[in-house]
Amino acid sequence: MPHFKPAKNTSTANQDESVDTVVASVVAEVPLPPEDRQAEDLEKNRPALYHVQSHTSGHDIPHVDNPYREVGDEVYDRFTPRRKVMIVSVLAFASFLAPISSTTVLAAVPEVAATYNTTGTIINLTNALYMLFMGLSPVFWGPMGLVFGRRWTQILSAIGFTAFSIGSALAPNLASFFVFRILTAFQGTSFLIIGASVIGDVYRPTERATALSWFFTGTLVGPAAGPLIGGILVTYSTWRSLFWFQTGLAVVATVLCFFFLPETIHHKRSDELINLPFRRKAAKLWSWTNPTRVIYLYEYPNLLSVGIASSSLVWNMYSLLSPIRYVINPRFHLTSPIQSGLFYIAPGCGYFFGTFFGGRWADRTVKLWIEKRNGERVPEDRLRSCLPALGVVIPGCILIYGWSIEKEVGGVPLPVIVMFLQGVAQLFCFPSLNTYCLDVMQSRSAEVVAGNYLIRYLFACAGTAVCLPAIEAIGVGWFSTISSVFLVASAGLTWAVTIWGRGWREAVDRRKEEKKARQMKKRNEKEREERAGNDNRSGNGSEVEDHE
Repeated sequence: MPHFKPAKNTSTANQDESVDTVVASVVAEVPLPPEDRQAEDLEKNRPALYHVQSHTSGHDIPHVDNPYREVGDEVYDRFTPRRKVMIVSVLAFASFLAPISSTTVLAAVPEVAATYNTTGTIINLTNALYMLFMGLSPVFWGPMGLVFGRRWTQILSAIGFTAFSIGSALAPNLASFFVFRILTAFQGTSFLIIGASVIGDVYRPTERATALSWFFTGTLVGPAAGPLIGGILVTYSTWRSLFWFQTGLAVVATVLCFFFLPETIHHKRSDELINLPFRRKAAKLWSWTNPTRVIYLYEYPNLLSVGIASSSLVWNMYSLLSPIRYVINPRFHLTSPIQSGLFYIAPGCGYFFGTFFGGRWADRTVKLWIEKRNGERVPEDRLRSCLPALGVVIPGCILIYGWSIEKEVGGVPLPVIVMFLQGVAQLFCFPSLNTYCLDVMQSRSAEVVAGNYLIRYLFACAGTAVCLPAIEAIGVGWFSTISSVFLVASAGLTWAVTIWGRGWREAVDRRKEEKKARQMKKRNEKEREERAGNDNRSGNGSEVEDHE
């Protein structure tokens, strides 16, 4: 059983070593009094003592529940395993809302377009804007979750999501439909950001990916289940029933969050505002909730690279799901929304099936590398678990899907099988990439996750907006080839993070520490100059008084 110790921040460790060296040299120069010298000599000559286990009882055998525990892990024992399962279940249901809302309307694009006397391209643009605002809102929700805690941030966003879903259902014209869809998207991303952060709060690093894989059941099954549910509702009712259905789900999520989601954050920054003057409170709040805090995280090349890798998966998912009705219906001569909606079952089942294996595989990979590193956990090692799926399986499935549709080979089974397999493979990628965001900067995990969602949903917006025009221009085969190349390139970036990511982030940390030291030095020099000026003025005043 390996001895497990937490990975240390190298820059901090180097500073501590230098300080210890200086202190040791200073202490060494101070002579010890005679009685202390005698005690030191006695200590040197004393024989070493070794711990020997008793042969008559096992009372002195240390009890170890988990060989991969780290110092300070006790904070993850606040909730029982059963309570943690309840928390993850609530989060998974809430995370189902925003993604399913992004795709239910896909099955009803012609009907919505007819209601507002517009085209399917314009209605697809509302979905692109939905993705855009899902991408922009994390810079707001990430800092909010750190300052005010997870629970009330989640509850307030659930209430807002419910209200704007009602607005979408009642929208009298195209402009109001656009506005309510955008506002719904802005609220919905909170479920994804805060949900992942809560899992980081309650699960140890070596357990998080397994919990996240269940959390992603809602996040990934939602987009695939949306068109199927939408197809059924539109076949037997009007498209407005989609948003009443969404409203009902949002009410349930609000109730579940209120009664079953406790506060999990280890430290709320708002607690630091107690008894502060109003101006200082306002200044601190702005510094903590400033959206640029999330954007500045991309000075870390490892976070940018992992963000691009996540984006390639989301680009692939939405550019695959968005045009299914326009691509599949002509290919297989389908005539109703429910028929094309059935094709979404394959990726949805793949996403669900993958939850049983993807997260566990990521956690197992971390533990194997802890043993290889003699007990040290390096966050980048987790990313090794997703490389085969990201670089080989998903690109291969997308190529087969695109060209089988383009060349009309394989019939119905071939695209269904490869859509299922790529769904499974995505659950070998997302838990690894998202858990890395939680591990690499634990104190700012909500902001790191927010930054990751920012870039991934901007790519989802682009994929949703360009997929139909691109498929019409170059065909589904070549568009799938572009998506596959993007995925392979992202796998290359992720591999680079596993090799050099630790050095990249430590280099950025050193630069930031050096910049902070320079600023501190300038501040100290300025204060010394001001004190010297004050002393000179005081001295001149004394001379004048003496002269008088």
